[in-house]
Amino acid sequence: MVEVSVIGVDLAKNVFQVHGAAADGSVVFRRKLRRGQVLSFFAAQPVCTVAMEACASAHYWARAIGEFGHTVKLIPPAYVKPFVKRQKSDATDAEAIAEAAARATMRFVAVRTEAQQASAMVYRTRDLFVRQRTQAINALRGHLAEFGVVAPTGVAHVGLLTALIEGKEGVLPDAVVELARVLLAQIDDLSTRIDTLDKEIRERAAQDEAVARLMTMPGIGVITATALVTFAPAPEVFAKGRDFAAWLGLTPRQHSTGGRERLGRITRMGQRDIRRLLITGAVAVVRWAARKGAPEGSWLARMMAKKPRMLVAVALANRMARMAWAMMSKNESYRVPATVA
Repeated sequence: MVEVSVIGVDLAKNVFQVHGAAADGSVVFRRKLRRGQVLSFFAAQPVCTVAMEACASAHYWARAIGEFGHTVKLIPPAYVKPFVKRQKSDATDAEAIAEAAARATMRFVAVRTEAQQASAMVYRTRDLFVRQRTQAINALRGHLAEFGVVAPTGVAHVGLLTALIEGKEGVLPDAVVELARVLLAQIDDLSTRIDTLDKEIRERAAQDEAVARLMTMPGIGVITATALVTFAPAPEVFAKGRDFAAWLGLTPRQHSTGGRERLGRITRMGQRDIRRLLITGAVAVVRWAARKGAPEGSWLARMMAKKPRMLVAVALANRMARMAWAMMSKNESYRVPATVA
């Protein structure tokens, strides 16, 4: 009997599709599995490579199947799509996953531990609450603007909104005041929850040396440092800092041909949470430098003298990503770059 070399798994909630392929790519089996049959099926299989798309529940199944001695590989869905032949079905998806995993040049996603997923849940829950609070504030400002009550944007001005609502007796209808108080209560509740999660993130960061080292870099605070450690794969996965920046989507998009290089905007591929946080931190650094002045002869000073601020911020985020990779791979703290005389 032909021995299976790669098993492609199309994940689902209840019905899973598996595709077994030999070392030469020939089909060994195609099967459907109910959720309760998955682990017993892989426990009975000889040790081989098991591949699946890096999607919802993939990390759980990767850890569970890996306990049977299999080598589990997670593939970005975008890298699987080119191997799908014609029509889409669970069977063709599983076959495409198995074929993609057999490619020598394929890139894979690192399997996360339970601790990493717990940290990711804390971060994403906080991010959800921040977005919900922003929506509630914007809704409140929009409703009050219809009655001539206007306040600046931002969570810092919620107190002003409260004062305007409570101090406009007779101007705002009673029904509007009551509904505004409901939104204010929602905003206060979300702010309390966000503060609680911020405290938990700071406590986790205090116990992690890698987070403490990353926070020595200007523009990287506790949230960004925690996100880097939580979402980024091990530094040794990347050969150099530019590869890490490309994984984050901070490198220019290429459209080169005929020996002529054409570079466009950043690709925005990869991990968007870290990319957004790095750009936000870079914008803060650029604004500070615009007010206080960048060190004379520094890269930042030279860029700000000839480029728009937003372009400088994105370029700085790229540099920050490269430096963060170097700091994580060498276990070093931030060192101020040398200036040009």
